[in-house]
Amino acid sequence: MAGQIRKLLDTIIEKRSKGNPTIALTTKTKLIFKGFDADNFNAGSPDDPAAIEKIKAIAVDLGVRL
Repeated sequence: MAGQIRKLLDTIIEKRSKGNPTIALTTKTKLIFKGFDADNFNAGSPDDPAAIEKIKAIAVDLGVRL
């Protein structure tokens, strides 16, 4: 299923920010520093199992439950 990476990144940003645009921007920046720019992924992006596992580990580090 393509686009799973984008969905995970969006979920992390949404859950962490809770609607606060400043926290959303900070979270996006943290994801970029960890190697995942949400803007580089879309619904048609191929899913890489290794990347998905890294994103799930990042979510744990950020205190987000996926």
